[in-house]
Amino acid sequence: MGTGTGQRLVLALGGNAIAPGGTGGTAAEQTANIARAMEPVADLIHGGHDVVLTHGNGPQVGNLLIKNEMARDVVPPMPLDWCVAQTQATIGFTITTALEQALARRGVSRPVVTVISRVLVAADDPAWSAPSKPIGPYVADEAEARRRSADTGQTWAPAGRRGWRRLVPSPEPISSLDRAAVELLLAGGAVVVANGGGGVPMIRDGGRLKGVEAVIDKDLAAVRLAADTRAGRLVILTDVAGVALRYGDADEEWLGEISAAELRSLQSDGHFAAGSMGPKVEAALRFVEQTGGTAVIGALDDLRGAAEGGTGTRVVPG
Repeated sequence: MGTGTGQRLVLALGGNAIAPGGTGGTAAEQTANIARAMEPVADLIHGGHDVVLTHGNGPQVGNLLIKNEMARDVVPPMPLDWCVAQTQATIGFTITTALEQALARRGVSRPVVTVISRVLVAADDPAWSAPSKPIGPYVADEAEARRRSADTGQTWAPAGRRGWRRLVPSPEPISSLDRAAVELLLAGGAVVVANGGGGVPMIRDGGRLKGVEAVIDKDLAAVRLAADTRAGRLVILTDVAGVALRYGDADEEWLGEISAAELRSLQSDGHFAAGSMGPKVEAALRFVEQTGGTAVIGALDDLRGAAEGGTGTRVVPG
């Protein structure tokens, strides 16, 4: 099955879409949010689209790290790579269940399988000495942020008006270590969820694989997943309608269809902040430049429109 043009879609859902800011983030809330998101995904599959899913996990991993701190005198704290794997499994099984049920209501019988995915990173990546990936909730009080930094050895930094936030290393994804398993499942007709939260970061240490404490950017890992699965379109779903120039200003300008060369030029001019739209723009550009496919950055609330290329910012070769 294809998208009508013989293409596969990779859909990248943000972790904040599953646990939006301002909510309690309970299991019931996250389950309900995932169930809502899976309805348009099921529509796409029912309509003949070939879909692979990935997702973020920033809020969920941040919550686990807080639990680590609070319970460290009772049970051993778990390393960050374990937290990534745990959230992959939790979000993955919830997506699997919700999507299976949504497909069944449409008369579609397709297995949905989550792969607990590992992604290779470099042991000498410069990210290890410059933590940059914000995860978890904000802390309004600077003294509290500094106390947590002293207690855990992790970096906390100012994050705009909302306070301080934990930063962790975010090395570049090199390759998806579970690519063969994903390809076997796709060949068997499964809908696959993979590279969740950017994947569990692994390095090669003396010829052996070893998990490391970091969080890989999920959009950059989605590029690897999309290239590995020979997708024709990467769809990065967020909480805004697309990419805007001068976002939030009176003269903001939303971008519709744009060539990769034009978008790369705008990026070089400093239009997209590293802490917000910057990584999504970079991921879209990498996918288009590396594969010749198309990329869309669009709203989760209009998932089908973005997936089919009718809404959002559409990045095309050229």
